[in-house]
Amino acid sequence: MTVTIRFARPDDVPTILGFVRELAAFEKEPEAVVATEALMHEALFGARPAAEALIAEIDGARVGMAVFYHNFSTWTGVRGIWLDDLYVTPGARGAGAGSALLRELARVAVDRGCARFEWWVLDWNTPAVELYRRIGAEAMDAWTVQRVSGEALTKLAGR
Repeated sequence: MTVTIRFARPDDVPTILGFVRELAAFEKEPEAVVATEALMHEALFGARPAAEALIAEIDGARVGMAVFYHNFSTWTGVRGIWLDDLYVTPGARGAGAGSALLRELARVAVDRGCARFEWWVLDWNTPAVELYRRIGAEAMDAWTVQRVSGEALTKLAGR
């Protein structure tokens, strides 16, 4: 089996959204995905793309994806890469697609002069955590995620 990684094309949008839904189900939140193909297409390929995606293929079949975007650190003074979603289909896990996606993202970060490559992982996702430790990722245990959304976001905005 040969794993290849390439940047996503517009015709990958249905596959990407399908992978997002599969990932949400794996993470026990299938109802949380409200994105549509139109929204995903605009986010990835519109006039002002919000994100980019890589596709992992094994022998020509799409088996995984990584959706990422640039963030910025005032401490380093340069941008970084934030990995929003990494997903490999169950049948392709263990074949090297996840590692290949991470390597390609690291290359993108280095080529673009990024200081950091970061992401979240659910603490119960032991196989993923183990992979991340093997590649040299460090847990940022002193930091906790904060989020304002929905009604709280609207209220905070004074609307």
